[in-house]
Amino acid sequence: HTGARPAPHLSHGRDRLATMTRECWLVSDGNVLASAERAETHREKARGLLGRSTTEGAMVLPHTAWVHTVGMRFDLDVAHLDRDGNVLRVTHMRRNRIGVPVRGADSVVEAAAGSFDRWGLRAGMHIEVRG
Repeated sequence: HTGARPAPHLSHGRDRLATMTRECWLVSDGNVLASAERAETHREKARGLLGRSTTEGAMVLPHTAWVHTVGMRFDLDVAHLDRDGNVLRVTHMRRNRIGVPVRGADSVVEAAAGSFDRWGLRAGMHIEVRG
């Protein structure tokens, strides 16, 4: 992926309080797939992409086995990764849905629907979160 820029540092929620997320990159086989933000706190993980109208990059939610899209403004692509960064499952979640926990998942990557197809992210890949 050429021309990728790091994700913004600030994530704005409904309560207008900005929380810091850590910018990072999703990398597979030495190729940058996308810029991303890594949720560092429980509050950031609970918020995820909620409250945004769209996103160009991804949100990484460490130590997470499931997500929901209740209250989201757009559909999501969701990837469940194991501790080693192997993509266990990729799903498309429509708005206002509750996902199920994925056995063996240690983290989740969320992005706007259609992003994973553009990036080539699919089940079975190995993903590194760098940064």
